[in-house]
Amino acid sequence: MPGARRSLASPVVSGVLCPCGSPQGSAVESSSSSSGGGSSSSGGSAGSCGRSLCEASEQDRRLRTLFQKLDVNRDGALCIHDLAVGLGRLGLHRTELDLRKIVKAGDKDLDGQLDFEEFVHYLQDHEKKLRLVFKSLDKKNDGRIDAQEIVQSLRDLGVKISEQQAEKILKRIRTGHFWGPVTYMDKNGTMTIDWNEWRDYHLLHPVENIPEIILYWKHSTIFDVGENLTVPDEFTVEERQTGMWWRHLVAGGGAGAVSRTCTAPLDRLKVLMQVHASRSNNMCIIGGFTQMIREGGPRSLWRGNGINVLKIAPESAIKFMAYEQIKRFIGTDQEMLRIHERLLAGSLAGAIAQSSIYPMEVLKTRMALRKTGQYSGMLDCAKNILAKEGMAAFYKGYIPNMLGIIPYAGIDLAVYETLKNTWLQRYAVNSADPGVFVLLACGTISSTCGQLASYPLALVRTRMQAQASVEGAPEVTMRGLFKHILKTEGAFGLYRGLAPNFMKVIPAVSISYVVYENLKMTLGVDSR
Repeated sequence: MPGARRSLASPVVSGVLCPCGSPQGSAVESSSSSSGGGSSSSGGSAGSCGRSLCEASEQDRRLRTLFQKLDVNRDGALCIHDLAVGLGRLGLHRTELDLRKIVKAGDKDLDGQLDFEEFVHYLQDHEKKLRLVFKSLDKKNDGRIDAQEIVQSLRDLGVKISEQQAEKILKRIRTGHFWGPVTYMDKNGTMTIDWNEWRDYHLLHPVENIPEIILYWKHSTIFDVGENLTVPDEFTVEERQTGMWWRHLVAGGGAGAVSRTCTAPLDRLKVLMQVHASRSNNMCIIGGFTQMIREGGPRSLWRGNGINVLKIAPESAIKFMAYEQIKRFIGTDQEMLRIHERLLAGSLAGAIAQSSIYPMEVLKTRMALRKTGQYSGMLDCAKNILAKEGMAAFYKGYIPNMLGIIPYAGIDLAVYETLKNTWLQRYAVNSADPGVFVLLACGTISSTCGQLASYPLALVRTRMQAQASVEGAPEVTMRGLFKHILKTEGAFGLYRGLAPNFMKVIPAVSISYVVYENLKMTLGVDSR
């Protein structure tokens, strides 16, 4: 009979989270409540069990019991061999790759094994991911997953299966080695899976990055603050196979163009303050705007913006392609990449993209600093530089620019991922969608931190790019320029122009987000 089916997972595993076997605070009823007859009372008690009945000491005792059962060699830590043997004894057979992923996900001190605290943290984080996956599969929001929902979810990810194949997935799934026991996920034979069945089956089974998180938490594509040094975003299998990825990039490029144009006066003021401001010439924000308008009229506020917008497309395209190739070299798939691996791939991709378009960076600085009538346009500026200074002039400031990629991209990525994971752990219950204000706040904070860390290198880069355009300016190296600034202006001199740079972050992030969302709808991108 279908009702006779049962999970081969040990009761110790199934009852980890609370005495009745249901998760703490779960709003989803257990499978036994739907089987009818005499089982309804037990289902009711399971569904009503909450955090108030799960004492902290009892929870700790159960977790320690499970930990001790898995700790085969009794050394107080779980290695891959412990998990393989211990889970096998409990009826849960996992492949070596799965076990490596479990240890990799929970191993905070990077010693190749899990102590008790790491084990508990992994289980707690794991259940939250399982709940998000369950909610994303439960299209009907009825607390159960049926065959049609599995078909639709796999179709969204680019995998086409029949409803009969989906029913087989529901009916039973063989895990571990081919000679291992068959574990039934659909315990009560209803051809649906509720939360408890889902959790019990997938407990201590690695969960990859959730497509829903990748969909909602894009950062580099959406937010443009004028410095394209961030680590590129990931795209789901569905976005790749349906061609939505390039629409996201086009929308992001358009948003960046509008955002940079709207904040161009602040960006030009920043460049002027980086190059001309000093102790003897203490340029303020109002004075800087007044000087620009007096010298060239209101239109002069946008000098250098044309080339700044033009370089978005080639830089974004080159960086994305380079990132994908480097990512394949580092790991077999996106889920295997850790934060430091993403940083490495993103930094290398940024370096390749910056090297390719760096002459446009020099042109942007020279155009922003030009006086009225000095150049007739971008091409005239490029010809003058090439004729008077040679090809090497197009790579002035290249070294500090490359060195600035690591602190900017690293801190931006670390802060954004920290804020994202904190929100997901505390507030993500039914969806990974953070909402517009949380997303804008995370993007603003991470971009600000990244810019603050790399700003001295950005200032030195800009001064080296502008050397030939400043009369009487000596040719100095990056090291010499750092020494000169510290000697004549002090540490504060390395942060000239920081005020207008920070002033443009919030409007730049907000404008790029609004334009990005509107362009997505125009291009037919499904926001979900």
